[in-house]
Amino acid sequence: MYDIGYFKSTEKEQILAFMRAHSFATVIGTENDYPVATHLPLLVSEQEERLLFTGHLMRKTAHHSAFEKNKQVLVIFQSEPAYIHASWYKNTAQASTVNYMAVHAKGAIHFGDEAATLDAIKNITTTHLGNAGPGSYDQIPEDYLTEHVKAIVSFSIEVAALQHVFKLSQNKSQQDQNNIIAELEKRGGSGDLFIAGEMKKIILKKA
Repeated sequence: MYDIGYFKSTEKEQILAFMRAHSFATVIGTENDYPVATHLPLLVSEQEERLLFTGHLMRKTAHHSAFEKNKQVLVIFQSEPAYIHASWYKNTAQASTVNYMAVHAKGAIHFGDEAATLDAIKNITTTHLGNAGPGSYDQIPEDYLTEHVKAIVSFSIEVAALQHVFKLSQNKSQQDQNNIIAELEKRGGSGDLFIAGEMKKIILKKA
């Protein structure tokens, strides 16, 4: 991960907001010769100055086995990227690049009991669907929960180290930044529009 000052945010709340907005994360562990990874929706919270991720995963999988043997994990949150074409710069004799936002969090994973797993299911379901209506936690039949909860397990990850890169052309001139935004909006992909919007926030802060 880049460790370059101008690709960093000095605002803790911005980093937390980014993780919450991109909470379908990659959780990576190690077992034997190769890393293992899984992709999970996480809840991001602060408790008494501790940063925690909570969620649930399937039992009896390669990643569950790896996380049980080695509790040290890496969690990656990332945005869609946007390819930045060198022809968009005033001086085109430069390399093209990619703008993106990513956070890497390292910590220890701990598994919960059945009650904690039911809480995790409820919290994630309610976060995404609310607490009323079809699909909400209260609408799931109790016998269905009793049957399926045995196949999954809740977890929490307490973050020990946090790194991030918000690479948004901060090292380019105002003219180049404005042109990049215009070209991204013209191209119009979802990653393009997201990155253009984040670049605009930086420009507004400078104004």
